[in-house]
Amino acid sequence: MPKAMWKDLVVAESDDTVLVEGNHYFPRSALRDDLIRESTTHTVCPWKGTASYYSLEHEGSTSKDAVWYYPEPKPDAEMVRDRVAFWKDVRVVD
Repeated sequence: MPKAMWKDLVVAESDDTVLVEGNHYFPRSALRDDLIRESTTHTVCPWKGTASYYSLEHEGSTSKDAVWYYPEPKPDAEMVRDRVAFWKDVRVVD
């Protein structure tokens, strides 16, 4: 089952991921709410839409904008609705 790992913590875990452009998108419900903080960062993907971000925080450590999601994906990207993906120092393992 794919897991998103940050440091030694499981940030998300699910056997229901969607692979898009090499990134596993986990169900939002699989993401640990106790580790995330809202971010004001936004980026734009031409075909997926505007991405929003969460930062990860735990015991004084932060990974800024390590989690992204598309609150209102464009029609061709509906498969990522209500899902999150990871980058920076978060790794996805099986």
